[in-house]
Amino acid sequence: MTAPARENAFDRRLVPPMMLGAVLNPINSSMVAVALVPIGIAFGAPPADTAWLVSGLYLATAIGQPVVGRLVDTFGPRRLFLAGSALVGAGGVLGALSPQLWVLVLARVLLGFGTCAGYPAAMYLIRSEATRTGRDSPAGILTLLSVATQTIAVVGPTLGGLLIGAGGWRAVFAVNVPLAAATFGLGALRLPRTPRTAPAPRLDHAGIALFATTLVALLLFLTDPARGWLLPVAVAAGAGFAWQELTASDPFLDLRVFGGNRPLLATYGRTLLTYVVSYAFLYGFTQWLEDGRGLSASVAGLMLLPMSVTAVVVAALTGRRAAVRGKLVVGAVAQVLACAALLFFGDGTPLWVVVGLAILVGIPQGLVSLANQNALYHQADPERIGASAGLLRTFGYLGAIVASVGNGVFLADRADTTGLHRLALFLLVVAVAFLAVTLTDRSLRSVLRKDHR
Repeated sequence: MTAPARENAFDRRLVPPMMLGAVLNPINSSMVAVALVPIGIAFGAPPADTAWLVSGLYLATAIGQPVVGRLVDTFGPRRLFLAGSALVGAGGVLGALSPQLWVLVLARVLLGFGTCAGYPAAMYLIRSEATRTGRDSPAGILTLLSVATQTIAVVGPTLGGLLIGAGGWRAVFAVNVPLAAATFGLGALRLPRTPRTAPAPRLDHAGIALFATTLVALLLFLTDPARGWLLPVAVAAGAGFAWQELTASDPFLDLRVFGGNRPLLATYGRTLLTYVVSYAFLYGFTQWLEDGRGLSASVAGLMLLPMSVTAVVVAALTGRRAAVRGKLVVGAVAQVLACAALLFFGDGTPLWVVVGLAILVGIPQGLVSLANQNALYHQADPERIGASAGLLRTFGYLGAIVASVGNGVFLADRADTTGLHRLALFLLVVAVAFLAVTLTDRSLRSVLRKDHR
């Protein structure tokens, strides 16, 4: 590190690059929500085409997070962090100068891959600092990371609306250039160098390729179920991936470890379900505010500002409390209430009611992501914390893909009130399932009483 760290304390010099690197992905995944309509108008593209701006980043992130996480476990965080930052800058430039929609989609893919390093690197550093000091990392560090990776995502629509109001939709891409420069600079100055090992560890290239093939086929099928031939491709690639990982001497994802860790699998399942609700709300409800309610992109973004404020405040107030199960239960109930409330929204719904719903949705945004992250920190194998953290994000983006499909099915060509009500019924089923999974998971009662390894 650039300066000696106190032997018995977390090196807080790491915090700024960790948080800035981790925020790049959620900001980019949510900021475009208010830009879809203006981009569609600019290129004369229907919602089915602009949806690829969402799906492109999801595909890249879902594949890249565990891959980059495994590389972080193998080579350390610094090199992956810096390479990712540079890729984010390139994606920002390409998007800001894009002459066609397909170039914008490519820019989003670059942004997806570029933002994959931040979260696994942060989790790796938190765990390595705990090992170095012999003490578990401060709860406040995990809380800050949760705010940076999840709750800050709800700032995206507000930021996107302000950027569009100031400089048009291209500003949503251009903002990544200064963000990437700051991230690269902080990473270069403060992240520790990992000593090179001789010989270099071997990577499970076959496992990575089969994993990527499985996810690409599955996610493309989910975005367009008419392509039925993709489902058997996904199944065949998935079977090959399972065989490879069970027989490889150093697997990319050790399925024997993950398969025997049922509490961690439950955490992944909860993450998938909550992402379905949060991202369907983030994109579907935002589009309804613009199409169904008739608000501008800037005003629609501002309507969601109370959600982001509530999420950050809730996470800050509860972050130091170890009640993982309690946070999940309260967040689950809030999700159910929010989805049910959508059934009563209409074209004439007062704006103060919209603000009230945004506040309600902010509660699970602040509680659930923090609780799932804390659960993973204590459930995952410390030697594979980067890959485990990356896989958590993969399950999240699987949920986001499902949310995107739901928005496409229920909102179709226009985000009107009838479509919003149909989407709300779907989300209510998912929210109830999340509550049921949480209430029946007995491992949550003891997750923080285990040895922190």
